[in-house]
Amino acid sequence: MTQKLKILLVDDEESIKRVVEQVLSKDGYNLLYAADGNEGWQKFRKEQPDLVILDIMLPEKDGFEVCTLIRREFETPIIMLSAKGDIVDKSVGFNLGADDYLTKPFSPVELSLRVKALIRRSINLNKDKNQENIYHNKQLAINEKRREVVVRGEKADLTPKEFDLLSFLAKHPGQVFTREQLFKNLWLEDYISDPGTITVLIRKIRTKIENDPAKPEILQTVWGVGYKFMEI
Repeated sequence: MTQKLKILLVDDEESIKRVVEQVLSKDGYNLLYAADGNEGWQKFRKEQPDLVILDIMLPEKDGFEVCTLIRREFETPIIMLSAKGDIVDKSVGFNLGADDYLTKPFSPVELSLRVKALIRRSINLNKDKNQENIYHNKQLAINEKRREVVVRGEKADLTPKEFDLLSFLAKHPGQVFTREQLFKNLWLEDYISDPGTITVLIRKIRTKIENDPAKPEILQTVWGVGYKFMEI
């Protein structure tokens, strides 16, 4: 019998726990639960779940702190939850390494889609771990096996989602992609809740790889259409 994938929910709201439990049980996942940040981090270390659903506002340690602790050692997919719709929260979460973001209240269908998409992506990444696929130009090197980016001789600290977006664009130099197309590629789904998420990620990547983020040479904007990767 195939072992069920384990998903850790860290949230102190009982109503959220009930919704998530129903969704994950229906989809065949095994739910692990923690009601505060300390317990969530301890349970993560002990159980090594396949995915984490992590609230931002938590007792003890907040979600940002737990996300940071996880990302220091692991690439486990993380979905962050927030009662706010604040773009600042999203920016901080993605910058710390979160893979996805849901604003409460969310629909069970949307949660199910996000979880399945991240699980598929994680499985595909594990299959490709032995592939080197190095890309490089005069000032940028991308190593897919090690998931490393080197800019002008120094390693750049990109989050998993930032790396995936940069890597995808680098494989198609000169080709223009809309935000919707990039969103679909990163989340492996047609459902688009906030294409502005791509704008946030592009801005963050530019601060880490461009000589002048305000005048990007590598990740260029094609006004009214989307973005493209340019070789220098």
